[in-house]
Amino acid sequence: MFRKILVGNDGSEGAKKALHAAIDLAKRYEAELHEISVEERLPHYAATVGEVVEAKQEAAEFFRTVTRDAEMAATAKGLSLISHIMPGHEAETIVTFAKDHGFDLLVIGFMGHSKVFERIWGSTSHNLTRLAPCSVLVVK
Repeated sequence: MFRKILVGNDGSEGAKKALHAAIDLAKRYEAELHEISVEERLPHYAATVGEVVEAKQEAAEFFRTVTRDAEMAATAKGLSLISHIMPGHEAETIVTFAKDHGFDLLVIGFMGHSKVFERIWGSTSHNLTRLAPCSVLVVK
């Protein structure tokens, strides 16, 4: 049913649940498994170039850890995971990536890092379900 699965991974608890669901589905369907992390946390109004460099270094280290943990989880289940870290707006970047690479399924967590919509459907997951070019599984 699914040949190519993409999981959104921002390192949150919701993303970890989505990752485990995607791993199970990839194993069941013998599908190719990818993860995408979107880096969008650079300071909007940095006082110095040093602040931007520091923020980039922190983001790089954070995503290295997220990627390493995800790849270890897939390897533990006998799967390989292809990881992608992309800059940009989360929803736009993931939708474009899924479209350009022909994914059959996008797996995302219900709740990511944003606390703004803690009690209702988050804007990123909502936008991804509306805009994705493929089926979307939202994992709670």
